[in-house]
Amino acid sequence: MTDETCTNSANKPLIEQKVIEVLRSCFDPEIPVNIYDLGLIYEITVEEPGSVDLKMTLTAPACPVAGTLPQQVEERVGSIPEVTDARVQLVWDPPWCSDKMSDAAKLQLNLL
Repeated sequence: MTDETCTNSANKPLIEQKVIEVLRSCFDPEIPVNIYDLGLIYEITVEEPGSVDLKMTLTAPACPVAGTLPQQVEERVGSIPEVTDARVQLVWDPPWCSDKMSDAAKLQLNLL
C-alpha cells in the first residue's frame, strides 16, 4: 500500500462527513427539512480517490422535483474539493416513509 493510498483511505470519513454537510444544505421544496434528515439518502459510498456514489429516493415517484433534485445533489456533492466524481442513483425500493426521518426532522415537523 502506498502513502497516497493510506492518505486517501484516511480521507474517506472526512469526505463522507463533508458530503453529509452538503446534503443537509439541500431541501425538499415541499417539506422544510433537508434531504439527509428527511431520510431521502439511502447510501453514501466513498471510493478512492474521492469518487462518491449516492443512492437516494424521493418522497413519492410523482414528486415534482424528480427531474431536478438528483442532479442538484450530484452537482453539490461534486463541488466538494476532495470529491473527484459524484454520481446519484435514484431508487424506489424500499419506498420512502416517515420512519426514515431523523428525530430532529420529526421534531421540526411536530411529529414527535
